[in-house]
Amino acid sequence: MDDASEEVQRVSNALEAVDEIEDLEERVRARNQVLALQARKTKEWHAERRELVLAMRAEDPPVTIRAIAERLAMSPGVVQDIIRGHTGSWKNRAPKEASDG
Repeated sequence: MDDASEEVQRVSNALEAVDEIEDLEERVRARNQVLALQARKTKEWHAERRELVLAMRAEDPPVTIRAIAERLAMSPGVVQDIIRGHTGSWKNRAPKEASDG
Protein backbone atom coordinates (compact mmCIF):
# COMPACT_ATOMS: atom_id res chain seq x y z
CA MET A 1 0.00 0.00 0.00
CA ASP A 2 1.44 3.40 -0.96
CA ASP A 3 1.51 6.47 1.29
CA ALA A 4 -1.52 8.05 -0.41
CA SER A 5 -3.58 4.90 0.06
CA GLU A 6 -2.61 4.74 3.72
CA GLU A 7 -3.68 8.36 4.24
CA VAL A 8 -6.97 7.77 2.45
CA GLN A 9 -7.61 4.75 4.66
CA ARG A 10 -6.92 6.84 7.77
CA VAL A 11 -9.42 9.46 6.60
CA SER A 12 -11.97 6.74 5.85
CA ASN A 13 -11.46 5.28 9.32
CA ALA A 14 -11.92 8.72 10.88
CA LEU A 15 -15.19 9.23 8.97
CA GLU A 16 -16.40 5.83 10.13
CA ALA A 17 -15.56 6.84 13.72
CA VAL A 18 -17.76 9.93 13.34
CA ASP A 19 -20.61 7.69 12.14
CA GLU A 20 -20.18 5.56 15.25
CA ILE A 21 -20.75 8.44 17.70
CA GLU A 22 -23.74 7.23 19.70
CA ASP A 23 -25.26 10.56 20.75
CA LEU A 24 -27.26 11.87 17.78
CA GLU A 25 -26.67 15.55 18.55
CA GLU A 26 -22.94 15.04 18.98
CA ARG A 27 -22.77 12.92 15.79
CA VAL A 28 -24.59 15.58 13.74
CA ARG A 29 -22.38 18.31 15.19
CA ALA A 30 -19.26 16.31 14.26
CA ARG A 31 -20.60 15.65 10.75
CA ASN A 32 -21.26 19.38 10.28
CA GLN A 33 -17.66 20.11 11.23
CA VAL A 34 -16.42 17.53 8.71
CA LEU A 35 -18.70 18.92 5.98
CA ALA A 36 -17.46 22.48 6.61
CA LEU A 37 -13.84 21.34 6.36
CA GLN A 38 -14.58 19.35 3.23
CA ALA A 39 -16.21 22.37 1.57
CA ARG A 40 -13.10 24.48 2.20
CA LYS A 41 -10.76 21.75 0.98
CA THR A 42 -12.72 20.94 -2.19
CA LYS A 43 -11.91 24.27 -3.85
CA GLU A 44 -8.20 23.97 -3.02
CA TRP A 45 -8.02 20.33 -4.09
CA HIS A 46 -9.81 20.94 -7.41
CA ALA A 47 -7.46 23.83 -8.22
CA GLU A 48 -4.38 21.73 -7.47
CA ARG A 49 -5.75 18.79 -9.46
CA ARG A 50 -6.42 21.05 -12.46
CA GLU A 51 -2.95 22.57 -12.21
CA LEU A 52 -1.36 19.10 -12.35
CA VAL A 53 -3.54 17.86 -15.22
CA LEU A 54 -2.77 20.96 -17.31
CA ALA A 55 0.94 20.66 -16.53
CA MET A 56 0.91 17.04 -17.67
CA ARG A 57 -0.85 18.01 -20.91
CA ALA A 58 1.70 20.81 -21.43
CA GLU A 59 4.66 18.41 -21.36
CA ASP A 60 6.48 17.73 -24.62
CA PRO A 61 5.10 15.35 -25.75
CA PRO A 62 1.86 15.82 -23.83
CA VAL A 63 0.78 13.04 -21.50
CA THR A 64 -2.27 11.36 -22.99
CA ILE A 65 -5.67 11.76 -21.38
CA ARG A 66 -5.81 8.02 -20.74
CA ALA A 67 -2.36 8.04 -19.09
CA ILE A 68 -3.32 10.99 -16.88
CA ALA A 69 -6.54 9.21 -15.90
CA GLU A 70 -4.66 6.05 -15.00
CA ARG A 71 -1.89 7.83 -13.08
CA LEU A 72 -4.33 9.97 -11.09
CA ALA A 73 -6.98 7.25 -10.60
CA MET A 74 -9.83 9.03 -12.38
CA SER A 75 -11.81 8.45 -15.54
CA PRO A 76 -10.72 9.89 -18.89
CA GLY A 77 -14.00 11.83 -18.94
CA VAL A 78 -13.10 13.60 -15.71
CA VAL A 79 -9.68 14.46 -17.15
CA GLN A 80 -11.36 15.92 -20.24
CA ASP A 81 -13.74 17.94 -18.06
CA ILE A 82 -10.80 19.32 -16.09
CA ILE A 83 -8.96 20.29 -19.29
CA ARG A 84 -12.09 21.99 -20.62
CA GLY A 85 -12.59 23.85 -17.36
CA HIS A 86 -15.91 22.17 -16.57
CA THR A 87 -16.88 22.06 -12.92
CA GLY A 88 -19.98 20.89 -11.13
CA SER A 89 -22.67 18.56 -12.32
CA TRP A 90 -23.95 18.31 -15.87
CA LYS A 91 -27.28 19.88 -14.88
CA ASN A 92 -25.44 23.12 -14.02
CA ARG A 93 -23.72 23.43 -17.41
CA ALA A 94 -24.98 25.63 -20.18
CA PRO A 95 -26.55 23.61 -22.99
CA LYS A 96 -24.71 23.43 -26.29
CA GLU A 97 -26.07 25.79 -28.91
CA ALA A 98 -27.95 24.04 -31.70
CA SER A 99 -26.12 23.98 -35.00
CA ASP A 100 -27.75 25.30 -38.15
CA GLY A 101 -27.12 22.17 -40.06
